[in-house]
Amino acid sequence: MTKTTLSRRSFTSLASGATAAAALGAKSQVKAAPAMLKRPIPSSGETLPVIGLGTSSSFIVDRSDTAALEQRKAVIQTLLDNGGTLIDTAPSYRGSEGVVGDLVKDLEVGNQAFLATKVRKEGEKDGLEELNASFDLLHSDNIDLIQVHNLVDTDRKLATMRECQQDGRYRYIGVTHWRPGAQEALAPVMQDEELDFVQFQYNIEERSAEASLLPLAAERGIATLINVPFGRGRLFKQTERRDIPEWATDFAESWGQFYLKFILSHPAVTCVIPATNKPHHMADNAGAGRGRLPDAKERQQMIDFVESI
Repeated sequence: MTKTTLSRRSFTSLASGATAAAALGAKSQVKAAPAMLKRPIPSSGETLPVIGLGTSSSFIVDRSDTAALEQRKAVIQTLLDNGGTLIDTAPSYRGSEGVVGDLVKDLEVGNQAFLATKVRKEGEKDGLEELNASFDLLHSDNIDLIQVHNLVDTDRKLATMRECQQDGRYRYIGVTHWRPGAQEALAPVMQDEELDFVQFQYNIEERSAEASLLPLAAERGIATLINVPFGRGRLFKQTERRDIPEWATDFAESWGQFYLKFILSHPAVTCVIPATNKPHHMADNAGAGRGRLPDAKERQQMIDFVESI
């Protein structure tokens, strides 16, 4: 029997019932789904659901736009209803950090969400001000993960963050970069510093992290957060008029899951954080955290297929 293939667009109709329930605060139908896969944070052993939420552009919202805020609130609720927890934001995301904080507070889910933010401003004074502002914006006295954003003023920031970690203000600390041409600079920091997390770009087209960053993270016991999993939407444009190949329907129901499961099939990946402002896309993304992952042979088939398009 042929298995039905879902495009990202057609997934909407199947997810809409659960999304609407989440938006209304009702019990979501998605809760009956199998549990999301979790992987350990090496420095603590705490397990983390493998699909999270990025907010770099998707949560830039006019605070007076009630409808837009409710839509983002439904995205967060959908993440949580599907077993995800990690929400990644930053002060430099043009207000997204405050939007995340307000919505998590409104939903009263601060005890469920794993909140990750960043610091980028250079200098001791400006850096401290940015760090302290995040506690107010996220409405919390402690933050799960603080990261040095794009390796700006790294030594100074890590020293400050470690002091705050010892005081219980941060649970975990890490470093980030998103540009493949620059993220190799993460490697010496990973070698020389005691880090809990590292965040970088990795997807089926941009696989340079396989050469050093992913093996190094595994060797050093550093959890990995993966950003830009869809190549900023470029991957969907390549395949928008195609079905996923028949051999992939055994593990993926949509192109979103196809791309996310490729990433998750690398054992050194801890959590992927695709950004979205659409609840049905969040539900689709979360589906990549359930069911089996492609094996080594299937991974190569996936690469070959995408490269042939």
